[in-house]
This record gives sequence, structure tokens and C-alpha cells, in this order.
Amino acid sequence: MSIKSHLNGRILAKALVIFCLLSLLPTTTRAQKFALVDMEYVLKNIPAYERANEQLNQISKKWQAEVEALNTEASTMYKNYQNEVVFLSQEQKKTKQEQIMQKEKEASELKKKYFGPEGELFKKRESLMTPIQEEVYNTVKEISDLRGYSLVLDRASDTAIIFGSPKIDISNEVLEKLGYSK
Repeated sequence: MSIKSHLNGRILAKALVIFCLLSLLPTTTRAQKFALVDMEYVLKNIPAYERANEQLNQISKKWQAEVEALNTEASTMYKNYQNEVVFLSQEQKKTKQEQIMQKEKEASELKKKYFGPEGELFKKRESLMTPIQEEVYNTVKEISDLRGYSLVLDRASDTAIIFGSPKIDISNEVLEKLGYSK
């Protein structure tokens, strides 16, 4: 066997392997189906979600007012201290400073308790929103399984979707399945 025929055989074998791989690619790509859902739109059309948001806003405003009241109290104490400082003994100055710092610390701790990463607002948001979000997720999953979607993207998120055909948007279908017709 000559070197030329050996090389031709190897090239032919490689070409055959590449051809087989390339012929499989369009089949797998065609088999995948995609859909879009606008989660912002879906959630805005669920009354329970809107009520939960309103409830969270009210609680947040109430707690913010409590924190601001303590900060105002600390600020007032400090202004009074500045006005009286010339008349106070060292012991009285120290006591007033400690009281002011204690009030500022109370405000800071209350703010952390309400608005910290694991604070009351976070816990309240989780308890109100998680059941709604899980229901929407399960509905999207159910529709995806039924229609054979391999991937569902959220149109409302920052995923850099440049264009999405309205034909593959299942937002209204999700709302209908949840019982909120649009």
C-alpha cells in the first residue's frame, strides 16, 4: 500500500466522521424547543402578589419610621448636649455621651433587625412571596413539560434577549393556568 493511498484513506475516514457529527447537529438543534415568559408581567397580574407587595411596603414604612424616631431622638440628645456642654462636669459629660451613643446603637440595631440581610423584612418577604413564586414556577414547568420546551427564559430579566418572538411567549398561558385570564 502506498503512502498516498494510506493518506487518502485517513482523510476519507476523518471526513466521514466529521460528516456524521455534522449531520447529527441539526437534528439535536431542531429537537430543542424554547419559550419566553415575562415574569414581571405575570406577577403584576396576580392580585395576591400585588397585595403582598403592598403589605411589605406598609411594614417597611412603619419600621423605617421607628428607626428614624430613634435617630431623631439621638440627634436631639446630641444637640442638647452641645448646648449644655459648658455647664456640665466631666462625669455628666461622660454620662450624656454614653446615653447618646446608646441611643445611636439602639437605632442601628433596630435597623439591622428589620432591614438586615436576615432581618424581619427579608423573612416577611420570603413568607409572602415564596408560595406565589413557587406556584408560578410549577405552572411554567407544567407547561414546559406539556409542550416539550427544553428552555424557558424570563423576558423581564437582564439576560440580554435582543429579540423574542411573541409566538414563543407563554406568559398569558401561565396566567390562564393559574386562573387569571388575560
